Amino acid sequence: MPLPRPRGARRRRHREAVFGGTPALRTGLPERSDPALDVTAGMILDASPHLLVLRTADGEARLPMTDATRIWHGGRGGLAALRPGREVIVRPKADGLGADRVWVDIARVTGTILACGDDSVDVDMGPHRGRAHVVIPPHALGRVLVRHPRLQPGYLIDVVCVRSAGGPQAVRPGTSQPGYRADDLAAPEASTPVPEVLHGTATWFGDVTTRGGTWPDAGQRGSGVGQVPGSRPVPGSFGAAYPAVDPEGDGGGCADAPSGCVALPYLSLGSEVTVHNECGGRSATVPVVECGCVAARYCDRCVECGTSPRGRIVELTPAAFVGLGGELEAGCFNAVVRPHVPAMAMGRAR
Repeated sequence: MPLPRPRGARRRRHREAVFGGTPALRTGLPERSDPALDVTAGMILDASPHLLVLRTADGEARLPMTDATRIWHGGRGGLAALRPGREVIVRPKADGLGADRVWVDIARVTGTILACGDDSVDVDMGPHRGRAHVVIPPHALGRVLVRHPRLQPGYLIDVVCVRSAGGPQAVRPGTSQPGYRADDLAAPEASTPVPEVLHGTATWFGDVTTRGGTWPDAGQRGSGVGQVPGSRPVPGSFGAAYPAVDPEGDGGGCADAPSGCVALPYLSLGSEVTVHNECGGRSATVPVVECGCVAARYCDRCVECGTSPRGRIVELTPAAFVGLGGELEAGCFNAVVRPHVPAMAMGRAR
């Protein structure tokens, strides 16, 4: 009988036993930074001008609301958007007293265009996330085309959506569309040194299921190595998808994942990365919960606060992205990422 695959903390302990501990993790990161905010995610049970009641993974949560609470539901929204059954991500105020921002039924579709219609696109989101049929309503089409002029098969797309009974509906572009085809990405030279600290773009990945539906089954999502088919991160969890998960052995990566445009050290599922938001000044250490092979295809920049170096170096769960000060509808923030890699393992890179 084969031994079970080590996961999470067990995998980190096994790695450290072989390679030794990780080097000092503050090196290359700001000496001082604010911690991540305590984000809440769940399904709306009830809402009033003064109180939002959610069902979360940890039970019922009651969050105070004020006149200053901002609500997003495909754009600016009001209390009418807080309907029972809808999924929300809630960022607290800096003092922790009440909700600052509420995102309602927000989702994101990132991947390669497979087919296009007059008002929709079919997107391959990668082996772990399956495919999505995205409707682009007339009021959003112009905005999407400004930053994604090539709605053609073979090109990349990245759109922020709102979930609906008919599937995800595009609201705005997540970032600008790369000018190359998805299969035409130039990888770094083999001799390119692997930095201990990465500078680039942090984005987020999220659920595109229909409201009230279930996550697509294994046949829809595929059975990528390293993740139980049909599974997804628990809503509200802090986690990351990393573009260079080791495809060999039990690392959890995709065998056909692209090299990307940034030299990155290999990690395995269960490893950790420390992420610092250069725009908001917050930092947190998050576990790698998924292979971010689709992110490796994007050699783009974030311009939320200045212009980041090219390349997506981490994708975060919505809660982690918001907790680090990101705005979900903006799509990205300029990031510094420190992978927790033993010094002896730094030579292996994608």
